[in-house]
Amino acid sequence: MITLIDPSRFRRTPWKNGGGITVDIAEQGDVWRFGRTPITESGPFSDYTGFDRLQVLVAGRGLVLETPEGELDLRTPFKPVHFSGDTAVTSRLEAGPVEVVNLIGDRTTVRLALAVLGEGSTLGVDAGTHLVYTPQGAATLEIDGKPEELALDHCLRIEASGPTMIACTGGIFLLGSVTCV
Repeated sequence: MITLIDPSRFRRTPWKNGGGITVDIAEQGDVWRFGRTPITESGPFSDYTGFDRLQVLVAGRGLVLETPEGELDLRTPFKPVHFSGDTAVTSRLEAGPVEVVNLIGDRTTVRLALAVLGEGSTLGVDAGTHLVYTPQGAATLEIDGKPEELALDHCLRIEASGPTMIACTGGIFLLGSVTCV
């Protein structure tokens, strides 16, 4: 089953630490959420103990996440990073405000993946919930060979009951995947 999620259905949620607002694109209660977040100043991230986090820079440049174990480099757009919500993270902006896309999930319940697909890329996914999001422009794609078009800042929610092939035939999009543990 494929459902189009247009921006009018996105929900704005304050950060747990009160430092900003996240635009929730899709979610499943307290189990997982997929959203876009502006970061306008350096500061601490919210505590998500028990959750895994995937994040990718989609607008701006120069984001570094400082952790006790070292830096996570998000200076360049469209290079996802993975980190534990248990980790203390402080953002550092090196070149002004940025926007990121986050996929956050309860690690006891779900397994997460976040990929960037550009024209000519194909990715096979397993049964689960898959989110195709266009953060930078329109994109065209195929889902098991069936063509789809997706406008800027729109999302397709794919509920796959088995293995599914997703191909980018034009533009660029993010593919967030949530599967049961």
